[in-house]
Amino acid sequence: MIHDDEQVGRLLSRREALEILGAAGAALLTVAAGPRAALGSRSSRGPASPCIVRPEQTEGPYFVDEGLDRSDIRSDPAHGRVVAGVPLALTMAVSRLNDGACEPLEGARVDLWQCDAMGIYSDVRDPGFDTVGQKFLRGSQTTDASGEAHFITIYPGWYRGRTVHIHFKIRTDPLAQQGYAFTSQLYFDDELTDRVHALEPYHARGKRTTRNPDDGIYRRDGDQLLVAPVAADEGYAATFAIGLQMP
Repeated sequence: MIHDDEQVGRLLSRREALEILGAAGAALLTVAAGPRAALGSRSSRGPASPCIVRPEQTEGPYFVDEGLDRSDIRSDPAHGRVVAGVPLALTMAVSRLNDGACEPLEGARVDLWQCDAMGIYSDVRDPGFDTVGQKFLRGSQTTDASGEAHFITIYPGWYRGRTVHIHFKIRTDPLAQQGYAFTSQLYFDDELTDRVHALEPYHARGKRTTRNPDDGIYRRDGDQLLVAPVAADEGYAATFAIGLQMP
């Protein structure tokens, strides 16, 4: 049974958020604070200023710490076959909030994991599938001096009970037992998803059953986690900027 809807963290009060952001961030409180402070923009063309509050969301049942360092996560390293789907070039632009300003966070590890066009995750055992040993659509990258981690993936498919999404985790020290970690999910505009899912191989899966407003996890400030892909080559490209309030 999928438990994607398990709550992570707690909601910040207005006063707590003000204490975190300071006077310079007061105007940002027109958007709802998520369970933990995270800042970023929604632009597909790069970071915007000022940063806005981002929510942390549930890790879900399918995270596997593969330690698979690669930018193109579409293939299974066991045999090299690439999963079918519309290509998506995704850049995660990670910053750290420091004295009211966002500074690029270098050296953080960003993990991505998602389902394929048929709604299946790799390397897990589920009542509907068993993909243990496969590693498609999983991988991690370390942020560079600009705070960026670059991935090539596919536009995600769907499975029952969830809207279309990609999971991500950002860690400053993945090998430490106690280190900073931020976990959340990325979402897509429903109209764009309709257009993509009208194509093969997505079309063979049939009409999805859950859209953004119907997803209980998305309703927890998922509108602050929307990516805005633009057409690029034979697929799409997007940048998601996020700044982290770290200890």
